[in-house]
Amino acid sequence: MPNLFKVAKFGGTSMADAAAMRRCAAIVLSDPDKKIIVVSATAGTTNLLTELVSDSSTDQRVAIAEQIRDKHLAICNDLEEPENIQEKVEELLDELKAIASRKQIMTGMLRDEIFSFGERLSSTIFAQVLREESGSEVIWLDARNVIVTDSNFGSAEPLPEQIAFKSDEFVQPKLNSGRIVTQGFIGSNRQGVTTTLGRGGSDYSAALFAEAADADVLEIWTDVTAIYTTDPRIVPGAKPITEISFDEAAELSVFGAKVLHPATMIPAIRKNIKVYVGSSMKPDEPGTWIVKETKNNPVIRAISLRRNQTLLTVRSLEMLHQYGFLAKLFSVLSEHKISVDLVTTSEVSVALTLDSDINTPGKQKLTDEVLEKLRSFCEVEIDRNLSLIALIGNNLDATAGLSGPVFGALEDVNVRLICHGASSHNLCFLVSENESEEVVNILHNKFIKE
Repeated sequence: MPNLFKVAKFGGTSMADAAAMRRCAAIVLSDPDKKIIVVSATAGTTNLLTELVSDSSTDQRVAIAEQIRDKHLAICNDLEEPENIQEKVEELLDELKAIASRKQIMTGMLRDEIFSFGERLSSTIFAQVLREESGSEVIWLDARNVIVTDSNFGSAEPLPEQIAFKSDEFVQPKLNSGRIVTQGFIGSNRQGVTTTLGRGGSDYSAALFAEAADADVLEIWTDVTAIYTTDPRIVPGAKPITEISFDEAAELSVFGAKVLHPATMIPAIRKNIKVYVGSSMKPDEPGTWIVKETKNNPVIRAISLRRNQTLLTVRSLEMLHQYGFLAKLFSVLSEHKISVDLVTTSEVSVALTLDSDINTPGKQKLTDEVLEKLRSFCEVEIDRNLSLIALIGNNLDATAGLSGPVFGALEDVNVRLICHGASSHNLCFLVSENESEEVVNILHNKFIKE
């Protein structure tokens, strides 16, 4: 079998300290086909940077920058030859402190610049770990030279054609010289200004690198051993999935599974790149392969839970036998960059779900301005503290007799909204937040446990 060109991505917990980095280096060096290595910021660093950009006190910002300094210098001191990267690491840390020390308005552009330090630091250190462990050439690559995006700071949209062009310029010529270590999560716009892909965007970055470089396999190394049939913290009997299709994995990530960033599958699907999910802490345990076509296609493969959902219901008699109302509604939401998940309609009302997680960067909320615009042409009702349950599988829209057993098992649960038939791979509905874990347990025991 010919060699496979692989891109490997390691998450924050895999970059936690020098020992964790050495474990990841061993995974990389066990396979000569791993050519491009994409890393996240060290565990906890992005949280510290989030505090830094959120705090208006200069003294507090500087104190956080010092915490980040201590954290990364401690990792450097555990290396065999820290002097090889000491100057570069301290230069980055000094630059971060200088930014934190300045009194300035915290714009989206500045936030992205500050967030970029996490990955720039971790990748600099990990490249040195890989050099020490391998004794061979390791090339540090600035992802901002390759991952070209628009200027939507905080949640930038990649530009695949530009990324492919930049990959030909910056990546391809280096592949024969040694392994490449680069950063996830960060990119730059056409003017070269730093952008970020949103929280958790390192998976997406790795997929974009894999697509642009024509890789055969994308490996996602994280702190879980595989994708599970549901969250094992909710259902102890959840089982690892050895193989899952692109479509199922995409649905699972969109509807709440935290293993993969939802956008990761898009580049993989475009280029038919196999994706492997495994644990950097237990690399010998079998992980999950995500492929175009699976050998087995159960009706229900997995169950996901997505918390912090808002149900927005709008009503107007203008909808009755009229056209244009939906266009008007979604025009307002689009104007304010509000992303809608599920939609159901009746003759005079529309119900839709929104992700109301206040910790999600780039999310636009139902502000007073948005509500005022909506109320100018319809009645508005808002319900919060809801969770979205999604059954993920195959041919769900064409499987006779499925709805009866599903909702029969939930006869004592108030189901607020149901979306079935729009996709062959999911059946979704809303329940109260305080009933959501019980619902997942009931459905998992009924459809997946045996």
